[in-house]
Amino acid sequence: MSEVQFQNDLTKLIEILPPKIKRNIYDGLLDEAIEIVLDIGRLPEVRIGNGKIEYLGTDTVTSDDIDYITSKIPEFTSDNRSGIAGTLHRISAIRNRQGKIIGLTCRIGRVITGTITCIKDFVMQNKSILFLGRPGVGKTTKLREISRLVADELGKRVVVVDTSNEIAGDGDVAHPAIGKARRMQVPQPEFQKDIMIEAVENHTPEVIVVDEIGTELEVAAARTIAERGVMLIATAHGNTLDNLIKNPAMSDLVGGVSSVTLGDEEAKHRGCQKTVLEREKQPTFDIVIEIIDRNTLAVYKDTAEAVDCILRGWPVTPEIRKVDGVYNDKIPTKTELEKTIDKVNELDSRTQNPMNFSFNRQAYIKKVKNHKKVYIYAVSRSIVNKIIERLDIDVEIVRNVEDADIVIAHKNFAKGGCKILSIANEYRLPVYFVRTNTMSQIQKVLKDALHLAENPDFKEVTVNYKDETELALDEAKAAIAKVMEGAETVELEPQPQNIRKLQHELADSYNLQSKSVGEGENRRIQISRNDD
Repeated sequence: MSEVQFQNDLTKLIEILPPKIKRNIYDGLLDEAIEIVLDIGRLPEVRIGNGKIEYLGTDTVTSDDIDYITSKIPEFTSDNRSGIAGTLHRISAIRNRQGKIIGLTCRIGRVITGTITCIKDFVMQNKSILFLGRPGVGKTTKLREISRLVADELGKRVVVVDTSNEIAGDGDVAHPAIGKARRMQVPQPEFQKDIMIEAVENHTPEVIVVDEIGTELEVAAARTIAERGVMLIATAHGNTLDNLIKNPAMSDLVGGVSSVTLGDEEAKHRGCQKTVLEREKQPTFDIVIEIIDRNTLAVYKDTAEAVDCILRGWPVTPEIRKVDGVYNDKIPTKTELEKTIDKVNELDSRTQNPMNFSFNRQAYIKKVKNHKKVYIYAVSRSIVNKIIERLDIDVEIVRNVEDADIVIAHKNFAKGGCKILSIANEYRLPVYFVRTNTMSQIQKVLKDALHLAENPDFKEVTVNYKDETELALDEAKAAIAKVMEGAETVELEPQPQNIRKLQHELADSYNLQSKSVGEGENRRIQISRNDD
């Protein structure tokens, strides 16, 4: 993919600052800055993306400094926002109880290109897309770039509903970052829903782009637009799809949720309780994308299917896309798990339920839920394969962590900051740890990780096999018992260095003395009483 590029108009922002603050801005200071914060009685601050704060001089901000800035920008709207014409910078005011401005937040707006290359294939499908994510992760940035892509490269009629002028900047002329897309400004935030409908009725758009859908009325407007066949690209309040489903005011964006009481036969057929949560209707948005961070996106390619699975408590794994990753424009092929789900859906589609809610839970558990892909880290692959074979479980060991359902790692890598933990967290994978690379320990962890005890079809198998590590530790335990019963010294069989280390640790735990003797392949351990 193309390299991420940055454009900004920092000069115009610096020009509105008082001279005493302006002279403390040196070259490169604002390159990674998010905002400039000015509060009366405090030192002016520059807040950097990594959480660092730089102070602009040693003089505190005064009322005159605030007045100087406000005199150079347009009047604030009812939401206490203003801007600088021709730029993406936003100035927000903090007022006291009398309405006087006592603080300013100067948000630095930048054009960042190359952030949607990894999801370009979804944008090209002409499906409505909803972005979720916490503030500051780049939702608006992606809307801006998508607006330009769809308008310029796809040649579609695009209208941007720009409530706070964050997408296309302040002033009457839209910022060139949105390309040929048209921009409709919103006089007050509460009018956003009206402008959304007006855009459809008056300007015949093929695509509507809107930032921050946050009220029931705006949700209803979005559904109305989608039902008219217009493609929607939007962001909404909420970090995850799960959170959005639980929000009564917002859940209609993904189909809505209702409580349904089933008949005895239907509840038995599904294998669930009589009162269940179900999706009410088709989602307004076909695709939901969670922005985990500026570099990582979690894509739910079928919103309806994802919501159905979440409501039933079934696992649903989004497709992870990386902004800086290498990605070809081919639409990824379906995984084996997705193919299996399709087969189950096909079988159950014979029911009369048009919403396709009558999945057979037993069939799902048998055909889908039991199949797991496991990524192992610093754990004996040969032992894991032996356990899988002997327990006869449907488990696949994968080479790449992004393909896994769960991760099993050695306890030595359980510390915070470990690479495997950060990767697993990024891909939202559960991690289980083994204390030792032994058959019994790995088997126990596998059973816990795969919830085998909850599977009625699982039959417990006693694995009597012991690997060389377990046998060596058993020998050490027997020697320890002899020494504690009165033997002076007991010598063990020769072992590799990694196993001798475990034997030493075992002897230490019993407050016994151990030492290695011999050379090469004959290197072995002697255990004796501690003279101390």
